[in-house]
Amino acid sequence: VCSFLGGMKAVTWTQVAQYIILIVAYLTPLIWISVKHTGNPIPQLAYGGALAKVTLREIELNKDPKELEVRAIMTARAAAATAALKEPEAAFAKGKVDVETSLASLKLANAPADQITKAEKAVAAYPKDLDAAKAKWTKDKGLTARAGAIAPHATPFKGKDQAAKDKSRRNFLGIVFCMMIGTASLPHILVRYYTTPSVREARKSVFWSLFFIFLLYFSAPALAVLAKFDVYHFLVGSSYANLPAWAANWAKIDPSLLSITDFNSDGIVQLAEILLGTDIIVLATPEIAGLPYVISGLVAAGGLAAALSTADGLLLTIANALSHDLYYKMIDPSASTAKRVAISKGLLLVVALIAAYVTSLKPGNILFLVGAAFSLAASAFFPALVCGVFYKRANKWGAICGMVAGLGLAMFYMVRTYPFFGGVPANEWFGFGPINAGVFGMPVGMIVLLIVSNLTEPPPKEIQEFVEHCRYPALDNDINTLGT
Repeated sequence: VCSFLGGMKAVTWTQVAQYIILIVAYLTPLIWISVKHTGNPIPQLAYGGALAKVTLREIELNKDPKELEVRAIMTARAAAATAALKEPEAAFAKGKVDVETSLASLKLANAPADQITKAEKAVAAYPKDLDAAKAKWTKDKGLTARAGAIAPHATPFKGKDQAAKDKSRRNFLGIVFCMMIGTASLPHILVRYYTTPSVREARKSVFWSLFFIFLLYFSAPALAVLAKFDVYHFLVGSSYANLPAWAANWAKIDPSLLSITDFNSDGIVQLAEILLGTDIIVLATPEIAGLPYVISGLVAAGGLAAALSTADGLLLTIANALSHDLYYKMIDPSASTAKRVAISKGLLLVVALIAAYVTSLKPGNILFLVGAAFSLAASAFFPALVCGVFYKRANKWGAICGMVAGLGLAMFYMVRTYPFFGGVPANEWFGFGPINAGVFGMPVGMIVLLIVSNLTEPPPKEIQEFVEHCRYPALDNDINTLGT
C-alpha cells in the first residue's frame, strides 16, 4: 500500500518505522537471554563467556556414551537405507515380510505385552507402498550428516579434512567479499540517497545506514552462541516426557522446524536426536529466553517488517526503472507526468505479483536467496558505480556491457551450480558455492567496462565535470547542479 500510494519519501519514512520494529524485536529477547545466562545486558560483549561453556559442553557430548549410541544407530539406518535404495522392490517386500513375521512369532511365543505392542507399531509404521518406502529410505539416508561428531562452534573453518577446511575458508572470504561490495550496490539502498539534498548529506546518510546495518549484523553471532548454550544445557539431557515448553510447542507447529526423535528409546533427549531448522532460531529466541509466547509475535512482526521494508524499496526501484528509464526514455518520451505515474503504479503491481508467484515456488533456502541478491548486485552494479564516479573515461557503452557481462556470468554460475536450477556442485569453480557468484561476476564486469569504455568515444566534457563534482562535498567555482 505504501509503495503503491506513496513515493520515495513515503517509503523512506515507512522504513524508518519498520527498522525500529525490527531492531526492537531482534534485540529484546537477545538482551533478555544474555542477562539470563551471563548477567550482562550487552550480548555482543558477553557471549564470549557463554562460548567457552559451549565449547566444554561440545567436548562432553562428543564423548557421551548415549550420544555415541544414537550416532551408531543413525549410521546403521543410513547404511540400510542406502542398500535398500539400490534394489527398492526387493527391499520393500523383504522388509514387510520381516516385520509381519516378527509380530507373528512374538504372539505365538506369548511374549511380553510391551514387546508385542512395539512389534505392532512397527507393522503399522511400515510404508504402505513402494513410493512411501523410497521416501522414507531417502530421508534415512540423510542421517549420515547428523551421525558425525559435533564440530566445535569456535572452529573458524569446518571440514573433515584440510581440503574441506580450505574450501570453507574460500567460501567464507567469498561471502565477505560479495556482502561488502553487494551492500554498496543494492538498488533499494542506493535510491535512498536520492532523497538527500547534497553530496555531504549523502555521505552522512551512508554512515548512519551502515551503522544501523552493523548494529543488526553485530548481534547475530551473540544470538547463535546464546541459543546454542540454552539448547546444549537445557534441552539436551531433558526427558521426552518433560520437554522445555518452547521445544514442545515448536515441534507441534512444524516438524520441519523442530523435531526430536528418540532413536535409542531411552526417554532422554540426545543432541543427535534434535533436528533444528535454521529458520526457527530467531523466532524461538523469546521462548528460549523464557519470555512469554506473545513476544514471538513481536519477533515475527519484526521479521515481517524487514521483509516489507526490503520489498518496498525493491518494488519502487524496479517500477521506477521500468517506467522512467525504459518507457519514458525509450518508448514514449512525450508521455505526460500523470501517464508516467500511472504506468509506474501498474508496473509496481505487475512486479509484485510476479515476485509473489516466484516466492510461492520456494526456489531455495532463504539464506542462499539473500546472499545471491548481494552477489547479483555486486556483479551488475558495482563496476558501473565505482567507475562512474572515479574514472572519467567510463561511458555508457562500457557501463552497459560491464553490467551485462557481470550479471550474465553471475547468473550462469548460479544456474550451473545451484540444485534448484538443475545445477550440481561438481560444476563449481575453485570450490566457490553459487552464493559467491559475485567473486567471478564483479571482476569480469569491471574488466569489460574498462575495455569497452576505452574502445569507444569518451563522455562529453560536461559529464566529466559532473563526475568531478560528485567526488567532493564542496568545491570552489564548482558547477551549478541546483535542480538536477
